[in-house]
Amino acid sequence: MTAQQDGATRRRGRNETEEERADRMWVELLQEVRVAQMGVQILFGFLLTVVFTPKYDDLDSTDQTIYIVTVVLGAAATGALIGPVSLHRLVSGRLIKPKAVEWASRFTLIGLILLLVTMASSLLLILRVATHDGYVPWLVTGVVVWYVVCWFVLPLWARRRYTE
Repeated sequence: MTAQQDGATRRRGRNETEEERADRMWVELLQEVRVAQMGVQILFGFLLTVVFTPKYDDLDSTDQTIYIVTVVLGAAATGALIGPVSLHRLVSGRLIKPKAVEWASRFTLIGLILLLVTMASSLLLILRVATHDGYVPWLVTGVVVWYVVCWFVLPLWARRRYTE
């Protein structure tokens, strides 16, 4: 499929210029980012408080390592999901909105992947501390598979099924 055909397929039913399309996609992207940002910011805020609780000192070195990795992942996810807002603010009015939408979309995808890993490691830590049972990795794996299906597999399947 050529780039022109691909563009025609994606724009089926819409008669919009490249700039109009970029404007629409930008608004849609910001709505999506707002949802993800809220989740990652709440999670990250919670994670930041854990180190100041008495329970933190009782964690073994493995759990403390999981915690530190989780906080760093949460910080990275926060940065990636806030990136589109900063990008928009710094390039607004520079007549590069189609390219900015592309870059912001990449930031968002990276942010979602980092959020998935942050949530998985948070769940791992919480379940390890709460249960100390051998089934914890299986539970975490099941939840990660669920996230992957909901966040990536189903959307990619729908994209392939209904746009080609």
